[in-house]
Amino acid sequence: MTRRLLLSYLSLTLLVLLCLEVPFGYVYARGEMSRFTGNGQQAAVMLAEVLEEKVEQRGTDIPEVVASFARRTRGHVVVVDTQGKLLTDSRNTMATGTDLSTQPDIAAALANRSDSGTRQDPALDEDVFFATVPGASGSTVRCVVRASFPLTSVAAKVHDAWLALAAVGLGVLAAVALIALALARWITCPVRALEHATTQLADGTLKDLPATDLGPPELRRLAASFVRTATRLQHLLKAQHAFASEASHQLKTPLTALRLRLENFEPHLDPRAQPGLDAAVGEVERLSRMVHGLLALARLENAATTAEATDLDSVIADRAAVWAAFAGEHYVDMVVAGPRIGRVWAIPDALEQIIDNLLSNALRVSPPHTTITLATAWANGAPATVELHVIDQGPGMTENQRRRAFDRFWRANDADHEGTGLGLPIVKQLARASGGEVSLRAAPGGGLDAVVRLRTADAHRTAHPRRARSAMWGRQDGVPPVPTGRPLAVSDWQQ
Repeated sequence: MTRRLLLSYLSLTLLVLLCLEVPFGYVYARGEMSRFTGNGQQAAVMLAEVLEEKVEQRGTDIPEVVASFARRTRGHVVVVDTQGKLLTDSRNTMATGTDLSTQPDIAAALANRSDSGTRQDPALDEDVFFATVPGASGSTVRCVVRASFPLTSVAAKVHDAWLALAAVGLGVLAAVALIALALARWITCPVRALEHATTQLADGTLKDLPATDLGPPELRRLAASFVRTATRLQHLLKAQHAFASEASHQLKTPLTALRLRLENFEPHLDPRAQPGLDAAVGEVERLSRMVHGLLALARLENAATTAEATDLDSVIADRAAVWAAFAGEHYVDMVVAGPRIGRVWAIPDALEQIIDNLLSNALRVSPPHTTITLATAWANGAPATVELHVIDQGPGMTENQRRRAFDRFWRANDADHEGTGLGLPIVKQLARASGGEVSLRAAPGGGLDAVVRLRTADAHRTAHPRRARSAMWGRQDGVPPVPTGRPLAVSDWQQ
């Protein structure tokens, strides 16, 4: 902003200088040329009057008078008689008696008409102003005088004037630049302070409040309004963060107690009431998962966490090993495929939670004897971006369902009613906090393809692809293996 203000001030000043100096220089140049030509015309007329008398008196000092005039004026003088024959030439470039009557200016002067203008003089080898005047008494022309004056002197004056105007303009621009820089910095100082404070507020830690007594009155009022707003937002954020941290413990205890009380009723209930008790316990568990999901989202939205370089390949291998056991319990194969990616930018523990949620969703809808593919790929058309795919062979989603799948608490009409509708919103929030994004696509051949795009932290792509392999674990002695690692409570299917 400082540069733009400085540029605007200098542009306006330059425009004013051009509007003032260019016309002034043009008028000055025309005035100098007019003065020069007027003096040359007058000098030629005076010389013609003197020479007309000498020609009439048949004086012999005409060459001396002409030479003296030419030396004083540094010009070139040619005098011819009434027949157009050369009488004298101050530069001696032509022989006496040369007929010049055919030259236009000489012919006009012989007809008692003066002529003037600019041309190239071979004798002086430069541009000159010439004045050709008749030396006459009344209508009788006794001689013609052509006086040529070099334009070097007037051109030098005009050139010096333009240089002086340019120097004055540069001096004015320099002075305006200094004043404008100080003024622009004074104006933009509150803006820079607001920008710094806004950045801190966006990071969740506003430490330096902008000054409200600097800059123009409008910016002072803006800074004061920002301080009030930021203070209020900080108070609200702190209150929300306190609620998110305290509600977890406060809500967990009564829910756990409620579940235990319900289970304690089991020995005393009629067998016909058992389904109702099981449904009540299931709803309590679902409510507990929903509370945990909401608190997780609240912590994600309030926390200001910086993304770190995380080894995606290691995380994939670890989570695939954990979830392969649970997939084997449901007779679902799990395949890891795609090139080795290396490190990507993600907030701490985000990749594990993203993969856990997506695999939980995929496994929830995968029929027996199908495959869940956990694949990596380089994003097409997006440099330094990688894609993580979780592909299932379940019923899939319609386009409208995929569009609404990231809304909180949304579930399809035919969805598993044990879900809370918070798993995919958590995935979306984790991806955004890591600088990436997540989307749902229809998988080829049916099913759903959940795509997470992340920024790579490595400068070069790994040349060696990962060979597709199955991560399924079989049953042992007819007992399905139990997965270890992160619990399923924070990842709920969205359908």
